[in-house]
Amino acid sequence: MMNRYPYPEFQARRSIVAGILLSLVTLGIYGLYWQYKQMATLDAWLGRNEFSFWLWFFLSIITCGIFGIYYEYKMATGINEVQDDNDLTYDSNLPVICVLVAIFGFWIASVAIQQHQINRLYERNSNG
Repeated sequence: MMNRYPYPEFQARRSIVAGILLSLVTLGIYGLYWQYKQMATLDAWLGRNEFSFWLWFFLSIITCGIFGIYYEYKMATGINEVQDDNDLTYDSNLPVICVLVAIFGFWIASVAIQQHQINRLYERNSNG
């Protein structure tokens, strides 16, 4: 049953505390890797290539973060879609929450919230 995951659990599930600490210690470099892995995970679960790390990275720089905020919304919407497709309850406010957190400068908190939701996919499936 473990093989039914579209993306390997060991690559997708992450400790939120470790992710935040590593992001702080590495001055955000780990946060970029963390975001990359979340995009790859969501693409696999959605079954399409919707998220591009390099597009997100460069357009976020060019637009002074505005595109990054849009991507937080888009990723949260994708998480909701995956949760709905897998009969998990989801928070329809997740996209708005992630956008608001990102707007107020807590990008890493938005990534952490999204990671919690991604981790739920594996918790549900490994217990059921």
